[in-house]
Amino acid sequence: MSIWWSLHLRREAASVPLARRLLLGAMETAGVDPDVSYDLSVALSEACANAVEHGGDDSSGPHCAEYRVTAYLDGEKCRIEVADSGPGFPRPRRRRNRAARPVSHTRENGRGLCLIEQLADHVHFRNRPGRGAVVTFDKILKWREGALLQAS
Repeated sequence: MSIWWSLHLRREAASVPLARRLLLGAMETAGVDPDVSYDLSVALSEACANAVEHGGDDSSGPHCAEYRVTAYLDGEKCRIEVADSGPGFPRPRRRRNRAARPVSHTRENGRGLCLIEQLADHVHFRNRPGRGAVVTFDKILKWREGALLQAS
């Protein structure tokens, strides 16, 4: 068994905890290990916060005031995608080596994307020309005993 859900959210700060709580609730109900759920929820919060802050110009139309979150849980992994309609990433991002030097605490931006890279098993950043940025990340799931979706 697998589950997926998709949300279209307004680019408002209040949408970030809503997306996080939905993910945590689905994972708890499915029986995902709490440590894995926590890592994914923090990564999701960072991706959503990035979409809220950089995801578009509200004056360009109603679609620019929104972003989309899609999550897929199956027996082996969880994949999360956050897509916005902003200008996209300024240059193509390359995945950093997990052993790479941490980002400076005094930097004003960029820490969230690095945190996503540290918490997920696989991360992909891409631009959709003229339509915004997409952050996709996966994590291999661990399950509690007797979990509903656990791989057989």
